[in-house]
Amino acid sequence: MSRYVVTGGAGRLGRSVVAVLREAGHEVVSVDRDGADTDLDLLDAEATRALFAEVRPDGVVHLAAIAVPFVAPDAETYATNTALAFSVLDASLAAGVDRVIFASSPTVIGYGAPHGWTPDYLPIDERHPLAPWNGYALSKQAVEEIAAMTVRAHGDRIRVAAFRPCYVIAPEEWAGAPTQQGHTVAERLDNPELSAVALFNYVDARDAGEFVLAWLRNAEDVPNGSTFFVGAPDSLAREPLAELVERYRPELATHAASLGAAVFSSEAAERLLGWRARRTWRSELALDGAS
Repeated sequence: MSRYVVTGGAGRLGRSVVAVLREAGHEVVSVDRDGADTDLDLLDAEATRALFAEVRPDGVVHLAAIAVPFVAPDAETYATNTALAFSVLDASLAAGVDRVIFASSPTVIGYGAPHGWTPDYLPIDERHPLAPWNGYALSKQAVEEIAAMTVRAHGDRIRVAAFRPCYVIAPEEWAGAPTQQGHTVAERLDNPELSAVALFNYVDARDAGEFVLAWLRNAEDVPNGSTFFVGAPDSLAREPLAELVERYRPELATHAASLGAAVFSSEAAERLLGWRARRTWRSELALDGAS
């Protein structure tokens, strides 16, 4: 059994990560500003150091952030998210933590830019150039660079990674609770325009939790500082993806012919960690009796 700290553990992704780790037999300390095992403002670097020194975790899963673009001014989002990452990294290094995984976002790729964006190729994988166009996406690129910096400075004593979870759907949202943008999953399926903004990507929060568990178990066996896309193997759409791309995201149309079932590829996570998402909207909606 290992002991892990999960920051942002009370959030829509954090709750499932905590549950998956505990179900695997690990001790987990969930840290958040409210509703977690430990209520803590991680921007308080001294308090964060003190907590990590007390807990002495084997690993840290850093999810805490301003989690949605434009809910705060860009400068505030960028400053907050990067400061949180540095605070957690500093506390982890001081406490001798063996491994830290940082949550990033597919938005670092640059889709949705108001003045146009075209992918270099599809499906998109971790090699694709980054082009963040708002403070949230830029903060996530910075978090990935903080992970890379850590490898360069401390790679002899700590393993780090970053992962880009697709549009997270929590278990209760399959049953009709509103998703992050306020729509239900069924509404997003009925109106493809709602999912088009995120290129129809999604991932069940429990699958993302299982990815985190897979990395924590196998961190020594994959390149230090790796970044991973983490998404379902299909798209949040009833119609063929290529047709929806041509209709709603014409900037992708020139590459649509090369698309399979999803815009983003999680092949690296499967190849390096043996992880593949097990839940899709078809199985989860059917479990709850939805159409």
